[in-house]
Amino acid sequence: MKKDIIVKSNAVLEARPLAELVATAEHFKSKITLNMEDKCVNAKSIMGIMGLGLDPGRTVTIEAAGEDEEEAIAAISEFLEK
Repeated sequence: MKKDIIVKSNAVLEARPLAELVATAEHFKSKITLNMEDKCVNAKSIMGIMGLGLDPGRTVTIEAAGEDEEEAIAAISEFLEK
């Protein structure tokens, strides 16, 4: 399952909110990835997310596979769009 969103949160420019994003992803059993341009990172990896460049206004694709994929995508979307 996939969903494209536009990053709205300015918080993703700081380390603590990025750690919260990773913690949110870790609550789910599904494999969750964030894809932007030619980069694909594990949403449960702080180093991967820091290297992605989630600047506000950029489009990112959230992809999840597993038993709770819908809930995972909804939670990550909510975090990035607030």
